[in-house]
Amino acid sequence: MPRAPLGMVRLMQTDPSTRGQWGSRLGFILAAAGSAVGLGNIWRFPYVTGENGGGAFVLIYIACTVVFGLAVMWAELAVGRATQQSPVSAFGALAPGSLWKLVGYLGVVTGAGILSFYGVVAGWTVGYLLYAVGGDLSTGDPGALFGRFVERWELQVTYLVVFMGLTLLVILGGVRSGIERLTKILMPALVVLLLGLIVNGLFQPKAADGLSFYLMPDFSKVTGMTFMYALGQAFFSLSLGMGAMLTYGSYLKKDDGIAAAGAYVVLFDTAIALLAGLMIFPMLGGKPAAGGPGLVFVVLTKQFQTMPAGQWIAILFFALLAVAALTSTVSLLEVVTSSMVDEWKFRRRPAALLATLGITLLGVPSALSLGGVPWLTRIYTVGGKPQGFLDLMNFIFGNIALAVGALLLCLFVTLRWGIGPAVSELCQGGAWFGRVALPFRIAVTWLCPAAVIGLLLYMVITGQSLG
Repeated sequence: MPRAPLGMVRLMQTDPSTRGQWGSRLGFILAAAGSAVGLGNIWRFPYVTGENGGGAFVLIYIACTVVFGLAVMWAELAVGRATQQSPVSAFGALAPGSLWKLVGYLGVVTGAGILSFYGVVAGWTVGYLLYAVGGDLSTGDPGALFGRFVERWELQVTYLVVFMGLTLLVILGGVRSGIERLTKILMPALVVLLLGLIVNGLFQPKAADGLSFYLMPDFSKVTGMTFMYALGQAFFSLSLGMGAMLTYGSYLKKDDGIAAAGAYVVLFDTAIALLAGLMIFPMLGGKPAAGGPGLVFVVLTKQFQTMPAGQWIAILFFALLAVAALTSTVSLLEVVTSSMVDEWKFRRRPAALLATLGITLLGVPSALSLGGVPWLTRIYTVGGKPQGFLDLMNFIFGNIALAVGALLLCLFVTLRWGIGPAVSELCQGGAWFGRVALPFRIAVTWLCPAAVIGLLLYMVITGQSLG
């Protein structure tokens, strides 16, 4: 296929003054890191680490992030900044008249699908923050409390609406006054909260045992699945393959060094995951007994009940979770909103309102699938475990669609746009990138597609999520 001349791409770009730009590169880094940092870093990473060898898994995860995650991050940012447009319009600009534009549509649909169920889970953080403030977590059986909480469909729908409303308020503020201003406050606050909880964990009775398990590699427990889960965590935790990084990259100025900025985003996201491990493992004294919601809302809540000042620690912890969730939901809604503005010429406010309404309605079945509506709660089984509508949405959009999006992005950069233009874009504002252009070329052309295909095959054959 013939490539679009660079001049044509420039002519098709949207005027940055009409769609917004970051006020500073730091603003972009914090916003993009906020997009990547989410509940998965805090409640999934420690559990997956515990299930896959502790310290050995941590080292493999870091290697996968550097080799695979960073390369896809750079590719996505390059497409966004080169076109200064959101996913659908970006692929249309670089490959006019071709089917590659469908990759952009896939990103928008994926972002909307993920946000529909992620908003439900994010709403739990608000509910539990209120429980912590009211002292409801200080006594009683945490497992029974969580079971009652998720089965009350009216609470699930209410907190979904509340969290989507908070996300909408940020998006209505625009790129600089909304997203950037919020993340400049919330991301430092998230780090401070994490550090405070880490200090608290280090004073727990079994902290030494937890640190030993987490920081001392034992490669005798490493299997092929260890690599698979590390690779899955690296890809999915960075929010790659759904157009979020492409959208955020499109708001960067041409003289901003996107290669260095992308590396900082990956570094920040990985650091938050590692800090989450330093918070969780000393607190539990070793391997977590449960993952996902069970770890956060049951196991840790039980720990808070036995700690001095446990109520205050619980308040800080669930505030931390709410911050992490909000920075992610903002980026997901921005993918859909910006595409409506760029591709369908909506004004920003109507686009944000319509996107929020539609995604919230799409999220209602997930809110009802936690026990409120039996037939939505048990749709199918995997490994003998019942899976509901929320699990199905996570598998389709949070795993399969994300992986397909990352694969198609690599193929697009390699086969359609070209590695050369991508490297040129990444060298703008950062000539040093030329020294790592060859490893980038190898990773995007061969290593990343092979790795993603492996992930897809595993998930399709087993029906199990890796993210």
